[in-house]
Amino acid sequence: MNKTLRIAAVATTAGVLALTGCSSDSGDGDNVTVVGYSVLESANENLFKAFQDTDAGKDVTFDGPSYGASGEQSRGVADGQKADLVHFSLEPDMSRLVDAGLVADDWKDNETKGICTQSVVVMVVKPGNPKGIEGWDDLVRDDVSIVTPNPASSGSAKWNLLAAYGDEIAQGGTEEEAKAYMEKFFDNVAALPDSGRDATTAFTSGTGDVLLSYENEAILARQNGTDFDYVVPDTTLLIENPCAVTEDAENPDAANAFLDFQKSTEGQTLYAETGFRPLPSAGVTDVTVKGANDEADPFPEPTTLLTIDDDFNGWDEANDLYFGDGEDGKPLGILTEIQAQFGQG
Repeated sequence: MNKTLRIAAVATTAGVLALTGCSSDSGDGDNVTVVGYSVLESANENLFKAFQDTDAGKDVTFDGPSYGASGEQSRGVADGQKADLVHFSLEPDMSRLVDAGLVADDWKDNETKGICTQSVVVMVVKPGNPKGIEGWDDLVRDDVSIVTPNPASSGSAKWNLLAAYGDEIAQGGTEEEAKAYMEKFFDNVAALPDSGRDATTAFTSGTGDVLLSYENEAILARQNGTDFDYVVPDTTLLIENPCAVTEDAENPDAANAFLDFQKSTEGQTLYAETGFRPLPSAGVTDVTVKGANDEADPFPEPTTLLTIDDDFNGWDEANDLYFGDGEDGKPLGILTEIQAQFGQG
């Protein structure tokens, strides 16, 4: 059995976590198995390496990280997939593991409320934006087709669809008008891939006129040479991605040390460099982000920034209300029902 790494995390006045550690004499390192949603893969490689350069991470390895559609990853862990640290697209995927006894009930009781990364919903368009897509009204035009992941498997899909629905309400529309808008929206959907990463691949392969995506996914793709543009609409939704150490982690001290590093100034700066918006608590300033529309000012403030808690009463209510699957005698969610009407299963 691997040695136990003893970690103490001390916060500096700048909000940086200075991690110090000591180890046993075995000389063997601790492996931390990370299970995350698909778009984290490239960003995490940078964090793994940087963490291993700290005192706390020098004997830690990250063999066997797993990435995929957030819902599928969550279900996999619930069914027995090994995970020391989980990092999902949205809270319901974490709640599944809380219900299964695999994540502690108090996983949100910390400065970031359990959030490790954040972004916003954006619209990815062809180079030069030939269709002139600037906002949500453009997505229901007759000449526009949409690519967005499937909410049955992908967390990013749920953020995308709530951003679309929420814009109608934010502009003064009624719930019925929002539903009518979403009917037009689904009528224009060309593809519903399983994950955010698969949706990006479908779009760059020629499907659709607009891709709904995380801002960080769009930026990262451009960093890797993909030729497209993206638009931050005037109204969008703040995406908050939860993370936690599991209750049956083989190396919980090492996993918790890496979790702290993810939220630190250094960790959040590295995430920002791949397109994630830094957590306010990390104190990241003046970061240059290649691939952003404005590399020196990469994260513009939208006119209206919706949040799950303030505009949808939190995920506990929103997940069933909008995405309920009809099991256990419950009604179908509002958006699940509309999606089914248009054969977008």
